[in-house]
Amino acid sequence: MKIGIIGAGHIGSALAGRLTRLGHAVRIANSRGPETLTSVAQKTGATPATAREAARFGELIVVTIPLINIPDLPKDLFEGVPAEVPVIDTSNYYPLLRDGHLPELESGFLTESEWVQQHLNRPVVKVFNNILADHLEKAGQPAGTPGRIALPVAGDEAAAKQKVMALVEELGFDALDGGRLHESWRQQPGTPAYCTDMSAAELRQSLASLGTERTPAQHAQFLANHAEQEQHMAAQGIKLK
Repeated sequence: MKIGIIGAGHIGSALAGRLTRLGHAVRIANSRGPETLTSVAQKTGATPATAREAARFGELIVVTIPLINIPDLPKDLFEGVPAEVPVIDTSNYYPLLRDGHLPELESGFLTESEWVQQHLNRPVVKVFNNILADHLEKAGQPAGTPGRIALPVAGDEAAAKQKVMALVEELGFDALDGGRLHESWRQQPGTPAYCTDMSAAELRQSLASLGTERTPAQHAQFLANHAEQEQHMAAQGIKLK
């Protein structure tokens, strides 16, 4: 399959390497231009490209850049890209360490990926946001392996979601239907499923226990959880980009 990746950070590079090793053709882009991606290309086997080239190349597109930079992507990024091409969003909201405070996300009116979808003007599928890049690259296992990590996949387009779930399985993870994009808050930072490498049974139970409609109390609790996580990361000197 031809896959375009927009974003060459930890998740983008991990995906590029895994996908090329599986035999997929990958073009990868960043904000600074293809000429700055020589080392990424050597490490992953992906072909450097501009964002527009990566988007137009793919039978599937991954957008994996800092959430705050989503509005800066070219407005014509998906011009000419067939409607059936799935677009994956991996973004997470980090108000303290990177993104600043975004009222729409602070209020809980939108999930992170609904916000992204509005700015891209294109349906997205949410996945790969709740696993560490190192685990994404190295922790995949064959189907049926006890304790195989499960990843939630949320989206509103059934065909796109199924195509993405098949790719998740190919990468070595159990793909679990995470519901509509509006339900993707259940895999955002601060929730039990965030970077905890649950099995399919554990993840299914976690998602079910939260329900489908986020309550104000849940939103407040997960914001508080995430703020504590960010403060801990800041104290360790961790910086996001």
